[in-house]
Amino acid sequence: MSKTDAPSAPFAYDGLDRVIHEKARLGLLTSLMAHPKGLAFADLKQLCGLTDGNLSRHLQVLQEAGLVDVIKGYEGNRPHTTCRLTKSGRRRFLDYLAVLEQLVRDAAKAAGKGESTPNRLGIQHA
Repeated sequence: MSKTDAPSAPFAYDGLDRVIHEKARLGLLTSLMAHPKGLAFADLKQLCGLTDGNLSRHLQVLQEAGLVDVIKGYEGNRPHTTCRLTKSGRRRFLDYLAVLEQLVRDAAKAAGKGESTPNRLGIQHA
């Protein structure tokens, strides 16, 4: 079967970027989305509940993927690291969120075939 003959895969969700889809990185990107001017390393650490090492590693992955800029400098005599979304990082994250929204709609529609009451997202629990 050729690629053009292949059936559509509506539930493949190819837009769920593996770099973004990790829990800690989702939190980091959401935090940075809410703060377009960027956040200090310590603020990100607190907001996302990460250790210094975990935060550094996740930021490295996001930076290598072109999603975030990590700016190192000094504030007074103390080292200061600021992180912010890149323009393409913001666009990729918004594209990712659109795929997540479609996934939620699909799940809610599939769950709607049951007979229980929907929650606030419209997803019904059995």
